[in-house]
Amino acid sequence: MRFETALILIILSTPAYAGKTMMATWYGPELAGNRTASGERFNPNGLTAAHRSLPFGTCLRVSNPKTGRSVAVRVNDRGPFTKGVSLDLSYGAARAIGMRVTQSVTVDRC
Repeated sequence: MRFETALILIILSTPAYAGKTMMATWYGPELAGNRTASGERFNPNGLTAAHRSLPFGTCLRVSNPKTGRSVAVRVNDRGPFTKGVSLDLSYGAARAIGMRVTQSVTVDRC
């Protein structure tokens, strides 16, 4: 019985986004000042991201496996709306991890 309880606790305590790999892209200056879905103004140099379903304010650590660099971003918008892409990073976040094109990234919750 104790083993079963311990196993359930381990499963429940594992973050939903622990090391999840997904396709990401970025958006930037062309949308500067526009309102995001959360109501705040978009700052292309900020460390923010858009995700279709995560709650606004969710902190994600996004890592670029090609450069080994990572950045903490806050979800403040909805999107992306491109098939096969799960995360839109602000230009500032993409620059911080050395991401120049749509690519695979690793995502963890902060």
